[in-house]
This record gives sequence, structure tokens and C-alpha cells, in this order.
Amino acid sequence: MSALPLSGIKILDLTRVLAGPLSAQMLADLGAEVIKIERPGGGDDARAFGPPYLKDPEGKQNNNNSFYLCANRNKKSLTVNIAAPEGQEIIRELAKSCDVMMENYKVGDLKRYGLDYESIKAINPGIIYCSVTGFGQTGPYAPRAGYDAILQAMGGLMSVTGHIDGEPGAGPMKVGPSIVDYMTGMNSSIGILAALYHRKVNGGEGQHVDVCLFDTVIAALSHYAQIFLVNGQTPPRRGTWGNGGMPAGVFRCTDGELMLVVGNDGQFQRTCAVLGAPELATDPRFVKNNDRVVHGKEIMAIFAGLFLKKPVAYWLEELEKAGVPSGPINDFSQVFSDPHVRSRGMQVKVNHPLQPDLSLIRNAITFSGTPVKDYRAPPLLGADTKDLLATIGYDEAKVEALKEKKIV
Repeated sequence: MSALPLSGIKILDLTRVLAGPLSAQMLADLGAEVIKIERPGGGDDARAFGPPYLKDPEGKQNNNNSFYLCANRNKKSLTVNIAAPEGQEIIRELAKSCDVMMENYKVGDLKRYGLDYESIKAINPGIIYCSVTGFGQTGPYAPRAGYDAILQAMGGLMSVTGHIDGEPGAGPMKVGPSIVDYMTGMNSSIGILAALYHRKVNGGEGQHVDVCLFDTVIAALSHYAQIFLVNGQTPPRRGTWGNGGMPAGVFRCTDGELMLVVGNDGQFQRTCAVLGAPELATDPRFVKNNDRVVHGKEIMAIFAGLFLKKPVAYWLEELEKAGVPSGPINDFSQVFSDPHVRSRGMQVKVNHPLQPDLSLIRNAITFSGTPVKDYRAPPLLGADTKDLLATIGYDEAKVEALKEKKIV
């Protein structure tokens, strides 16, 4: 069995909250050594983002909550006050031996400390320096801070998300989880990996990688945004309706709901047969997918009445037999008890100091030759400070002196 894909890559991670930490976590899963820099005392801002927290055996408050735990496995935690000259020197010393440095401070903030790209490049010309921000390193909004929900709004995602106009509760709606943060983390990882490859095949040249939430959400709107670029019209909110094949959406049954996507004309014919209405497949309004899109409200209303006749399990079984894509609308309990999810090992166990069998979500990438099998729990705040400082020549006495001054 080969080593993990990124074994030997060393990353200095100054990111906080979610997008940057998720990217660094992805790279850590793949074998990179990731040194997470946190503020002494408080740590990553995510540690204060509310309950639930792990239970301390002694009942003491702690800073290991779900928000932090989801994005920081397989890392080492080093506490450093980068506002102090001694802290800045620690970062620069560490950066000398790193392949990658990541940060998500406001544009220009780290220049005050001599930790910007140009300063780090001067001591390590091969460094891949990735900046993750709300709005990017250039443009009129560059100085602004940005959070996921703000970018969902500004980037157009909320304008096309929500109930259909005219329905109760219609209007712009935010996607539940911090999806723009997650996608930005993926883009950051892709950018870093591409820059590492470029450096390897082009003589050791490093570069600055600029990734932001605003660019990411606009690019992620994909075919929706392309509709506007083609005809100048923003697509309407579609609720749970699908984005291509019709009919597609949530249908209520006698005991719950299911999601159906009829992707082509053959699937439509088979669905009509399952629903006991084969005549719909030859109705001139519905024969072709484009016809069904034009008459979407009509076919969706007809299907809605038919699905109300039987329970979810019956329809899912029959649709599966007919080769029509459908599925239940699962809550998280159902997701993690699903036999397919369990067989794919999406829930992994790690040994955390506060919970020996802590559950985490595994990395979603599966390799045949270099599988990701071992996961380490997200570190306690500053857990690796002493060991990491020793690698750059700081003995125990010097570390203790820095602790007294609250530098580490």
C-alpha cells in the first residue's frame, strides 16, 4: 500500500471558521502535515460558534464544538499571537520549511505583520500561499469581510432558491448549511494542488492563490447563471422542482414525501405506468420533455394527485423496479442509518480526549491505491505547541517564557 497522496507536504494553516479550515482538512486527510495556528486563549473563532459542545468529564466548559470539529481533523494545533513580533517570527520560521501557507484574513491585514505573500515569498520562494476571503484580493469589495449567508445573497443563490412565486412563504431563501464555504474550501484545495503540481514540473516556482466566496458562488450557479447570460432573464425560484427533466420534485404520499426526478422521455413513460396512468405518456402536452417543461404546473399537479394514493415505500419500490430515479427525504438519523451510507463508511470514529469514540464524517474521496483510512481527532487548543516549536529550535525554557507573555 502506498503512502497517502500528499505525504511529505507541509502546510501552515492560518485560516479560521469554515472555508479555509475545510480546505486544510481535506489536504490533511490526504496526508499533508497541517499546522493549525490559533490565538492563545480563544483559538479559532469557530470554537465559540455555539453548542453542542463535547462533554468535559469534569463538567468544565470547553471549546470543542460541532462547528470546530467538522473542519479540523488530522491537524496539529499551535497557539501563536501573530500580533506580537515574537509571534510573527515564529510564523516566519515555520514558513521557511513549509510547502503551503494558507490564510483568510482581511486583505492587507497580514502585511502589517510581515506575513503577507511577498514577505513570505522573500524567505521561501517556492511557497504556495493561498488567501481565502469573502471578495478576493482585488476589486472594490476586496476590503470587506464576508460570511457564507452574505455571499449566498449577493452572489445570486438566494434569488433562485425558495418556494415558487405565488406559493405560501415565497421569496428568497438561504440554503441550509454553509454551502458556499464548503465549495470555497474545495476550490482552495484544487488551487493549492494545481499550484503544487505546477511548482513540481516548472522548476520550483511558487505563487499566490486567490480564492473567494463571491467568485465561488457565482461560478457554482452554473447552468442557472448561464440562462441569464444567454437570454438576460433570471430563472424563477422552483421550490423542490428539478432543474432539467420534468416532472421532478417532492410529492406527498399517504404517509410522507418522496423526491422524484424524471430525466428523459423513457422514464416518463415508465413512471406513468407505475402511477396507473399510462395514457399521460401519449398526451400531446407531455410527450417530450420540453413539452412537459412548458406544461410543468399541469403535469406536476396531476402527479401530485396520483402519488397521494399510496405510501412512500410502495412508490419507491415500484419506481426502483421501473428504473426511475427517486428517493426518500431523509433526516440525519435516517442518513447515517442508511445501509448504503454505512457500507460506504461515511461515519468514522476517532479517539478524542473528551470522547473516546467521537463520530466524524469521512473524506468523500475514495482511492484504490492510497486510501484514507486513519483519522485523528481535531486537536485541543494548543495541543502541539511545545512539539512544533521544538522543530524550529525553541527549548522548553523559551516556550515557557513565551507562554508567560501570552505569545503562545
